[in-house]
Amino acid sequence: MTERHLQPLLHDLVGVVHAPTSALGDAAGQIRPTGVHGVFHADARVLSRAELRVDDREPEGLTRGVVDPHTTRFVALARWLGDPGADPTVRVDRVRRADPRGISEELHVVSTASVPVRATVSVDLSCDLAPIEVVKSGGAATPLEAKAGQPGQLSWAADGITVTVTGEAAEVDATGERAVAPRLSWPVDLASRGSVTLRWRLAVEDPKAVVVAPTGEPTWSAPEIRADDRRLVRLLDRSLADLRGLRLADPARPEDVFLGAGVPWFLTLFGRDSLWAARMMLPLGTDLAAGTLRVLARRQGTRVDPATGEAPGKILHELRRHEFALSGEGLRLPPAYYGTVDATMLWISLLHDAWRWGLAADQIEPLLPHLDAALGWLGEHADADGDGLVEYVDTTGHGLSNQGWKDSGDAVRFRDGRLAQAPIVLAEVQGYAYRAAVDGAALLDAFDRPGADRWRGYADRLGQRFRAAFWVDGPYGPQPALALDRDKRPVDSLTSNIGHLLGTGLLSADESVQVARLLTTEALAGGFGLRTMSTDDGGFSPLSYHCGSVWTHDTAIVLAALARAGFAEAALGLADGLLAAAEAFDYRLPELYGGDDRTVIGRPVPYPAACRPQAWSAAAAVLLLQAGVGLYPDVPAGRVTLRPLAGPELGALAVDRFRIAGTPVDVHVDRTGNPTVTGLPAGLAVTVDRPAPALPA
Repeated sequence: MTERHLQPLLHDLVGVVHAPTSALGDAAGQIRPTGVHGVFHADARVLSRAELRVDDREPEGLTRGVVDPHTTRFVALARWLGDPGADPTVRVDRVRRADPRGISEELHVVSTASVPVRATVSVDLSCDLAPIEVVKSGGAATPLEAKAGQPGQLSWAADGITVTVTGEAAEVDATGERAVAPRLSWPVDLASRGSVTLRWRLAVEDPKAVVVAPTGEPTWSAPEIRADDRRLVRLLDRSLADLRGLRLADPARPEDVFLGAGVPWFLTLFGRDSLWAARMMLPLGTDLAAGTLRVLARRQGTRVDPATGEAPGKILHELRRHEFALSGEGLRLPPAYYGTVDATMLWISLLHDAWRWGLAADQIEPLLPHLDAALGWLGEHADADGDGLVEYVDTTGHGLSNQGWKDSGDAVRFRDGRLAQAPIVLAEVQGYAYRAAVDGAALLDAFDRPGADRWRGYADRLGQRFRAAFWVDGPYGPQPALALDRDKRPVDSLTSNIGHLLGTGLLSADESVQVARLLTTEALAGGFGLRTMSTDDGGFSPLSYHCGSVWTHDTAIVLAALARAGFAEAALGLADGLLAAAEAFDYRLPELYGGDDRTVIGRPVPYPAACRPQAWSAAAAVLLLQAGVGLYPDVPAGRVTLRPLAGPELGALAVDRFRIAGTPVDVHVDRTGNPTVTGLPAGLAVTVDRPAPALPA
């Protein structure tokens, strides 16, 4: 039988992160030489083992808790030490802290025993410097031999990376068999009711890393919120802490900050993920958006290269230090890979939305040539067959076969479960293209650049083509298809993708009502959020990556679009599912989770390989908060619209220190849904809108 290499499970691991460093271990704090346990720096595992022992026995894990955005404390017991009896008298607290260049641990041994305690505390280590793709594919890497240096010091080196571990006052054993499993140890002699603190640290030198930690502290606002639904407060607090840990920068321009996609697989620059996360964070300021736009603009495509997917004006998909190759899947992505159909359009719309939120003209103007190039890609390279729709196909045979946000190989399925064949024309991508054309036209007009009429005409033609090609009959009436296949046949499954069409301008008012109604069906909305595929479809599985699971960011994007369009009841249903999931996951919402019905076990089923934390999942909390107070600024037009979701169902909600055009703004919504806003920049007029009536049955 052929051995299957399985992706390691993540759902029950505990992580600390301070990008580009992260560490994953079990609930007791042990980092074991298995699966995806380890300390990672950028895209390499720099420590594959860190197992704590007392007298060669593992302490018994008791609990754990978050100390700060980068630190977790693990509490364990050494019950074989100290006084006899039922009550434990020797406790071991392990405090793990991540920083951009490594991790450190403090080991607090505390005795409340009436007798002296003598023991030896040790930490067994290993380092394999495995590339992240080897770990992700379930592969194994050979531990490297450690070299002893100064007293209490060990080091490993390979591929330009140097890893150094230093144990304060520790004895080091790295001889014989322990060359690949060295040990730090400390003799401990405690008087009655005594304590001791032991320390060790790991430091990484990685000059070839393609991402670095940014300089300074986050510049986004730290809003204060008061909510009848306390889950909103807890979710925002945890999410902002996680986002703080996911901040990254370009080594060439460390002042330009973006968000790494997620721990552990994607802690690097990802076009789509970084753009969506920055877009969700706009209510807290435009600095993150500006940094993300500039970082991606510097890597904007300039030539046609089928091997990398590059084309003039195209925005990057992902950036690695070397080829990203997953064994057993035939996937081999070059270090700079452009295989994404939507990032270029999302870049345009982020620039536009940041402008609406008040990004200054002197930051926009240097990006206008990149806007022209991105629009040029949309007009000249996005529609290879010239049928007026945007499609993708991997021509290399080893790139991503699907290049929308649902990028797994089996993501695009017909209602009967059959896989669609490329080239693929995704529904939501047409919405993104329509919106990018309109957004681009608005920017061109505002900054006195030619071509706006061309892009408004492009959007009109795309809308007509979409309406003719995508609408099909489904079990709940007319619906947009998920996609068109290579023969331009509608891929007729019912999926969450249709929710991304809301607010793009591609749908008429009546079509928007029908899409909103579809999104409230039990088949799509019966889980803890929005299922990626309906339970009626042949490809549905609640633990499929893209065909039945619930993705945090997907649910948030759709509920925010529903709220902005006035479909408050539909948005509230999804918000309730998302908040229930947040509570179940200790307010660190994962990348995705199972699409089981809420009645199955009363809580969401973890997706076992989901990233936590992940940027667009954490940033979803800010988008949910924005939808709650319904704040929609348009600084260039001199207006702010208020259309709150908060009120009778969600309860009262107050947010202080949102930020519009650099100015702190407070928005309060009472229990009746009446909003007030204070602190607006001069010259902005306020309009209050009421939600649409309930959707027809």
